Amino acid sequence: MKYPKVLILIQPFNNNTGGGITLTNLFQGWPKDKLALACLPALVSTHTNTDICDTYYQLGEKETIWTFPFNKLKRRYPSGLLDFKKSPVAEIVPKKSRLRSRILINYVEPILKWLGLMELLYDLKMSDEFTQWLDDFDPDIIYAQAHGRNRVRFCTQVKEYSKKPMIFHMMDDWPSYVRDESVFGRFWFKIVDREFRYLLKISDLHLGISELMGDEYRRRYGVAFKAFHNPIDFEFWKTGQKANWELNGKNPTILYAGRVGLGMEESLENMAKAVTRINSETGSSIEFIMQVSTKRAWMEKYTCVKHREPVPYEQLPLKFGEADILYLPYDFSQAAVKFIKYSMPTKASEYMVSGTPILIFAPEETALVDYAKKYQWSKVVTINKIEALTKAVEELLSNPTEREAYGKAAIALAKERHEGTKVRDDFKKSLISVLD
Repeated sequence: MKYPKVLILIQPFNNNTGGGITLTNLFQGWPKDKLALACLPALVSTHTNTDICDTYYQLGEKETIWTFPFNKLKRRYPSGLLDFKKSPVAEIVPKKSRLRSRILINYVEPILKWLGLMELLYDLKMSDEFTQWLDDFDPDIIYAQAHGRNRVRFCTQVKEYSKKPMIFHMMDDWPSYVRDESVFGRFWFKIVDREFRYLLKISDLHLGISELMGDEYRRRYGVAFKAFHNPIDFEFWKTGQKANWELNGKNPTILYAGRVGLGMEESLENMAKAVTRINSETGSSIEFIMQVSTKRAWMEKYTCVKHREPVPYEQLPLKFGEADILYLPYDFSQAAVKFIKYSMPTKASEYMVSGTPILIFAPEETALVDYAKKYQWSKVVTINKIEALTKAVEELLSNPTEREAYGKAAIALAKERHEGTKVRDDFKKSLISVLD
């Protein structure tokens, strides 16, 4: 099978976000001259990966049109190609003010979202320069990930202008929580729902991140979604893969690696509470390692919590393999369930292939729990109580037979359903199918 030329919209290749990691692993091995990418300046960072694709068009000031007074306040980014072929990422990506970013993310943006103004602050449009670049690249296929109204509208513009087949890949069920994001949520929900349905209507293939998402979207939108989750390369992960399920030492370790924030903050702290209780009652010295970029204030309250900065991706197999339990939490609040119900954590398949026993603490109705129970690759707690979580931790640490059973089942499932060569071959066939 020949590789078609693909234009990727919005989501860049990177090693620090679920969408970017999944994108990187799905397109691994694709010829570089057959890939090009158009993305927003805010998504380009030092984590951007140019190994798979180095043709990046930045949707800068000619495509991202800010309204007054934000057009005077926002940083101006040039439109056009980023010259990653001649210079490394670190030299091209402009340094951003941490203070400025923190103020915007923590204070300004939440207020604007609550007021329902975020989508009115800017418009994303095809400029003459972008149109010319698109014509010159002349892709066979458009592949898009998009989160939010303006990005959806931009994908629609590109599809309608190019008349090329479009594949739309959904990472999480963001349209479901538009209604609750602002005081005008009901108003925006109707608009977003209409525009999103139109994009689905004109798309030629629909991909989702989980089987449960596919089932729900078929019911909700009346179109079929095929699930493509993050694929993994066995040889890479074998370097740290667990083969002995005895505890590693006097201080057993529970590891969480990933993001913190919406959808999991409470359940992360609940693990700290559970470990604190076990250590206090039994005299154990269990450590809960939080391998996250941002150290939360609540972590200081628990002596069992050890903060670790994220490690380079190539070190993950060893870090995952040397832990005694890998923790996959989701919060139980109504808002959290809406946010994560149909999502599948990128690290789920990476956790699986490590062979380290996995403990899921999440609501029953989530795609993660549905998948784990269906294939029995993880211990699962769906009761939002510290007592239930504490009991599960104690059982998983004290029962080598159970630890080995979950570890081996996870490795087997990862090989059967998430092995990179198989998944990428299926992904390529799916993309080519829209050309028939």
